[in-house]
Amino acid sequence: ANNIAKGILKYAHSGGVRLGGLICNERQTDREYDLADALAKRLNSKLVHFVPRANIVQHAELRKQTVIEYAPDSAQAGEYRTLAQKIHANSGQGTVPTPITMEELEDMLLEFGIMKTDEQALAELAAKEAKAAAALA
Repeated sequence: ANNIAKGILKYAHSGGVRLGGLICNERQTDREYDLADALAKRLNSKLVHFVPRANIVQHAELRKQTVIEYAPDSAQAGEYRTLAQKIHANSGQGTVPTPITMEELEDMLLEFGIMKTDEQALAELAAKEAKAAAALA
């Protein structure tokens, strides 16, 4: 999202390009929604929709169909319809984004627990190695 914001900013003043908002496809990581919402705000934008992860997507893909074709009455199909409505309603409301630095992005990842500090990573590795050594003893 930050790289897209950089590209939009490059052409925003000469061509009227705007960022309509962020759409987050859930990956089921901790505090994912909170991070996506905070990032959108930091980029001078908004989180348009958070699309939940659902296995029905893979089932539809295996049959070379969209979710709406495969299971039109499913909750996931409803999510896509809601997303379409939100995109349509958001038309013309884009903003000129304010990209953040890599350091700011890393700070956000640390703040939301997505990325660990070097100290945290080393402590986890040491604990894992100690547990493995204890199991061998």
